[in-house]
Amino acid sequence: MAVFTAVSLDDLTQWIKQFALGQALRLEGISSGIDNSNFFLTTEQGEYVLTIFENLSFEQLPFYVQLMRHLAERGIPVPAPVPNQDGELVVALHGKPAIIVSRLSGASQLDPQPVHCAEVGRMLARMHLAAQDFALQQPNLRGLDWVSATAPQVMPYLSETEATLLRDEVAFQQAFAAGATYGRLARGPVHADLFRNNVMFEGERLTGCFDFYFAGCDTWLFDVAVTVNDWCVELATGVLDAARVRALLDAYHAVRPFTADEQAAWQPMLRSGALRFWLSRLYDLHIPRAAELLTPHDPTHFERILRERINSPAPELPT
Repeated sequence: MAVFTAVSLDDLTQWIKQFALGQALRLEGISSGIDNSNFFLTTEQGEYVLTIFENLSFEQLPFYVQLMRHLAERGIPVPAPVPNQDGELVVALHGKPAIIVSRLSGASQLDPQPVHCAEVGRMLARMHLAAQDFALQQPNLRGLDWVSATAPQVMPYLSETEATLLRDEVAFQQAFAAGATYGRLARGPVHADLFRNNVMFEGERLTGCFDFYFAGCDTWLFDVAVTVNDWCVELATGVLDAARVRALLDAYHAVRPFTADEQAAWQPMLRSGALRFWLSRLYDLHIPRAAELLTPHDPTHFERILRERINSPAPELPT
């Protein structure tokens, strides 16, 4: 669990009065995530999630928070931000930006089957279409610019084999992003972190997705690739499970059909999604930040996935 900023119920006694939620009754740190401090919050009005942002500023947060509200208003099952008495969604707590959102029902599905992957693919396509008219713009802050700037910082910590892989893949992604095919890919707001632990289910029914704090504007295909690389992978090997891949991609395609350019870009995007998370895990491992409780994810998981995406043909997108 990562809790960078400690919070107690006493801390909330006065602070929470600005919300129409009644008194705070219970507060529990959430045992996932490494970038923000998250708590389950019970008030007299119900169950919520309190997030304190450790890296994002007040100026950066409107994109994420307004995107969640935009999607929630259009029927996408995401946490709805709770405004305070002045209509503000982001307010200061211990001098840092904080937000309260509705708590989703259900639980994460950590052993997904094709039926779960289909639900995720369908919801992701609906999300992309629902965000088409979202007015705010912000680049994916963990996109290629971040990759290019961060890779040199971790190079001194890597073996020669790891450094070669990282250097070669960054060069490949830079060259691909400069090409015409990449420039024609459909784009808009993306979640960019739609892992198994960020989606809730009750049985086989998807009840919501959360953690939009890596969202930004990027290609929709990158979002699909990140999702497939987690939901459809054999964890021990990095190999994609054909049945889960087919279920997710077919369900997505039925809502928002893939294009010919996306077919051509699919394997590079799968590689890009793997590179982004391998690099972020390398960074968290070798250049850690102070936290009350912090266990970085294992980078070798996404190194395996990246090597597999480079060496194996990508499954075809539906046409």
